[in-house]
Amino acid sequence: MSKQIHFEKLLIPITVVVTTLILSLLLWQYFHDGVPGHYVLQNKDLPEISNWWGAFIIPTLTWICLGRIKARIESQTADSIYQNGNSKILNRFILGVLMGLAVCISFTAGFDLFLDNVLYIFFVLSLIIPIFYSEFILGYVLGSTFTFGAVLPLVFILVISGIGFVIYRYIRPLILKLLPSSEK
Repeated sequence: MSKQIHFEKLLIPITVVVTTLILSLLLWQYFHDGVPGHYVLQNKDLPEISNWWGAFIIPTLTWICLGRIKARIESQTADSIYQNGNSKILNRFILGVLMGLAVCISFTAGFDLFLDNVLYIFFVLSLIIPIFYSEFILGYVLGSTFTFGAVLPLVFILVISGIGFVIYRYIRPLILKLLPSSEK
């Protein structure tokens, strides 16, 4: 019960901090070179998506994701089932941020080898952890926002997390059944 109350107290402050950070980034961009936009698939014939959308998307996504995390914590009936849950949540969030940063750095630096294989990395990662959890999605979007804005990373990770859900819930159990059991 104390974990639920503690997390509930963090819901609003985390959302306020994230909102302040995205608004600060947008204002900084506005007063320097202007708020950039990004073309879908880097094609100027397709619509341009402004980074201003991040002022709405990032706080909303943060609130929704934190609410989903809170609901998942509350749905756990026994503390023994959800032991070390907070550290797992934080680890998945950090992994999402790191994946977002890795994609951004690779894109900016032109590391095509990584970018060409990023989908496979996400699919293999889906066999290990649930990338469809809210903390991973939020971490990825926050990690990618500076380079790509908020819309493109959100759309990308929602599609990937949908595929990751199928891999984690249906393909992973089949693979685990095929592996020899370590119990004797």
